[in-house]
Amino acid sequence: MTKTKQDSHISRPTSPHLTIYRKQISSVLSIFHRLTGVMLFFAIVISTWWFIFWVFSKFDPYYIQLIKCNLLKIALFFISLAGFYHLCTGIRHLIWDTGKCFSINSINVTGWLAVICTFFFTLIFWWSL
Repeated sequence: MTKTKQDSHISRPTSPHLTIYRKQISSVLSIFHRLTGVMLFFAIVISTWWFIFWVFSKFDPYYIQLIKCNLLKIALFFISLAGFYHLCTGIRHLIWDTGKCFSINSINVTGWLAVICTFFFTLIFWWSL
């Protein structure tokens, strides 16, 4: 019995799906690098509009008192975390642009180093405020 084109297409194995795929540190860091870049863009836009409103309200103290809100402090913490993460992984990409650290071991080490430095820089930044 000969297989038709449709039968051979149905019995063809499919490629691994995201639920089967084992996540690697380099792919996860790359995805979060892009997400933090988008997040930082929107944070800069929002802070620019806040500054514009503050200037055109003739420096109304209400806009300065918004900074004392705990919800805004939490948002600023995560924005600074995203900023330091984007910085650390950006430096990692700049090192790659020089043609260095392309071995699997180096990729894993620099990835974890970027994550550790992110938390370290964020904690130092908020501790110094």
